[in-house]
Amino acid sequence: MTRVAFQLQVRPELLDEYLDRHSPVRPEMLAEIAAAGRRNYSLFLGQGGTLIGYYETDDDAAAQAYLASSPIAARWEAEMSTYFLGLDGRPDQAATPLSEVFHLEDQLSAADATAAPADSSVTRNHEESSAS
Repeated sequence: MTRVAFQLQVRPELLDEYLDRHSPVRPEMLAEIAAAGRRNYSLFLGQGGTLIGYYETDDDAAAQAYLASSPIAARWEAEMSTYFLGLDGRPDQAATPLSEVFHLEDQLSAADATAAPADSSVTRNHEESSAS
């Protein structure tokens, strides 16, 4: 699974209208996002119109290609493009990608994999004394 995050800048004078357009998103666009293979899709709006998007997918290139060929997505993205500053093209294709620097589950898994067997007895002893 791939986690994807991106950033866009909403025009400050259009913030309220942008929010209205997402409450709710048209059902046919929601269906296209899901059909493209994007899951757990969220948008977060910060002060001044900074928008951070996040989604998970098994194949981001395939998801992008699906949406790029979708007339429903093309219509939605054309409408959405008026809300953003500094874009050259469709918002879904021109957004600034963000690099992941931390993921809790990945680091916990790595820490568990490198833990020495002796460490597990310390944990067991701690758990036993905590239960007392």
